[in-house]
Amino acid sequence: MRDTRRLRLPRLSIRSLPGLLAALLLPLGLLTPAAAAASPPDATAAADPVRIMPLGDSITGSPGCWRALLWNRLQDAGHTGIDFVGTLPPQGCGIAHDGDNEGHGGELVTNVASQGLLPARLAATRPDIVVMHFGTNDVWSNIAPDRILAAYDTLLAQMRESNPDIRVLVAQLIPMNPATCAACAQRVVDLNARIPAWAAGAHTSRSPVVVVDQWTGFDTATDTYDGVHPDASGDEKIAARWFPALAAQLESTPGDPGDPGDPGDPTLTCTASFRSVSVWQGGYQAEVTVRNTSAAPVRGWTVTLRPADGARVTQVWNGTLKPAADGTATVADAGWNGALAPGASTAFGLIATTAGPAAPAATADCAATPAS
Repeated sequence: MRDTRRLRLPRLSIRSLPGLLAALLLPLGLLTPAAAAASPPDATAAADPVRIMPLGDSITGSPGCWRALLWNRLQDAGHTGIDFVGTLPPQGCGIAHDGDNEGHGGELVTNVASQGLLPARLAATRPDIVVMHFGTNDVWSNIAPDRILAAYDTLLAQMRESNPDIRVLVAQLIPMNPATCAACAQRVVDLNARIPAWAAGAHTSRSPVVVVDQWTGFDTATDTYDGVHPDASGDEKIAARWFPALAAQLESTPGDPGDPGDPGDPTLTCTASFRSVSVWQGGYQAEVTVRNTSAAPVRGWTVTLRPADGARVTQVWNGTLKPAADGTATVADAGWNGALAPGASTAFGLIATTAGPAAPAATADCAATPAS
């Protein structure tokens, strides 16, 4: 039965009405000037994490365990204000991490561009930085580098339409040598050789494009389980290569000296690509190509080489060698070949000794010196 008893309300004095009105208006956000001034400022915007999209195919997303390693490296280095984003969920790896990603197994970058698949993914995730390893399936499908780089152009334009200040790290692809594609190994080399010049042309001070060499020092025999997809060793190498480039972006904020958003002091980047020239019992000859991937000239460069399998660099020409006890070799420019315009390259040669039969390989990192 419905209770029909009247409720007895307390009698209010006129003096109590202002307090009652204030209490009623608070939920509506209609504060008096004094009350509004007393409210603490909203710090949400300042605390927004940097949104990072891992973009690519199955090497990135299926399961793409290098992302887990990279996430934890960043956390350990103090980069906790980050958010990996993507329309795809994590796929295991057995390591706690932020697994959101945009690594679609089997996708071709040329198809993503021609079918307009990226804009909706960008709208859903709003990345600040894109970490892109994309094109392996295109290479496997024998699509020419010109078409792949044209797809890069399309995707970059879509990224900048989504966020004019977006920063892009683009990989020179890891090697591939599947049993069903004997020509794939050279096709990757051909595409990778074109990426630094593409990046130099695409780079702007507001929206930088940085090349990350994922190819050098990566061995399909030991770092993949099928000639294409990374195993645990490969995941470690990929994460290790992404980390310094991504950390550098996270450590620079708009307005900081040297920040890519400051057109007066652009970030300087360079890449170093290692290739074998000849091999003999107990040693080999190799060449390292240094390329300025910045939008500004550099006046010098230094390459840090870490030869694989215990090899030691004993001789260098067109550069100045400084070996270390652990086998690491630091090679600086020779003076006359230090100045490089945007997109320009030079090379130095080397001789290395080995303890036994070993395929020539080395990781190579490059640091650029600003032009005076």
